[in-house]
Amino acid sequence: MTVFAAEQQFHDAEASLPSHQARLAYRAGLAESTAGVAPGYVQGNLVILPEQHAAAFHRFCQLNPKPCPIIGMSDVGEPKIPSLGIDLDIRTDVPRYRVWRDGALIDEPTDVISHWRDDLVAFVIGCSFSFEEALLADDIPIRHIDQKVRVPMYRTNIPCASAGPFAGPMVVSMRPLKPRDAIRAVQITSRFPSVHGAPVHIGLPQSIGIADINKPDYGDPVRIEPDELPVFWACGVTPQAVIAAAKVPFAITHAPGLMLVTDLKNKHLAVL
Repeated sequence: MTVFAAEQQFHDAEASLPSHQARLAYRAGLAESTAGVAPGYVQGNLVILPEQHAAAFHRFCQLNPKPCPIIGMSDVGEPKIPSLGIDLDIRTDVPRYRVWRDGALIDEPTDVISHWRDDLVAFVIGCSFSFEEALLADDIPIRHIDQKVRVPMYRTNIPCASAGPFAGPMVVSMRPLKPRDAIRAVQITSRFPSVHGAPVHIGLPQSIGIADINKPDYGDPVRIEPDELPVFWACGVTPQAVIAAAKVPFAITHAPGLMLVTDLKNKHLAVL
């Protein structure tokens, strides 16, 4: 086989991946929740910042690995992260983005080509959608997938360690589970520290600053049965709360629940 033929075979194989097909759909303008999309493939939260703020944000992530585990980072001004997908384009491949100026949300486009600048650095942060595959494989139900809505997410009173202008509360995602499933979920998700790992809290939402479990700050409410406990995981939407609090002059993130689908495999993230 020639070198050209081998390269073509590689790209043809990549083009057939479910993750690649999902990105093509989002690139074409499809804007919907990515929960359950491309089973087996890692999804990520997105944060894009000017280079002048990138070092401080990188430090913030290092200090807060539960909500902000970095799985990919671009070079300055480069919209590609080849380690996450050869064809992946940060500017077009998320179903919906959020554009921030001085901490205020100003736009929610389906691509950010018109907002892209040569000084921007993209961070991709692990997402709990990745460990959901392992939960489902163990017959643990995921309510927001069953209801076909976005996972509910809440700002808490759990403080993050600060770095430069970045400081604020942790955001958590919630899945209602029966007590036996909650115990098993702790065991399963502990194996995936690069996508938030084990829960940070179980039950008693008021004790972490959640006044009304039926009114999430991001995402959609889900049904909680009388025999279920709300189980909370650190969430990659945390940077959005922090960016708003820091009032940085410019930033881009994903819209909550509408993630970047990568070509990484979930099974490769397990550490045990």
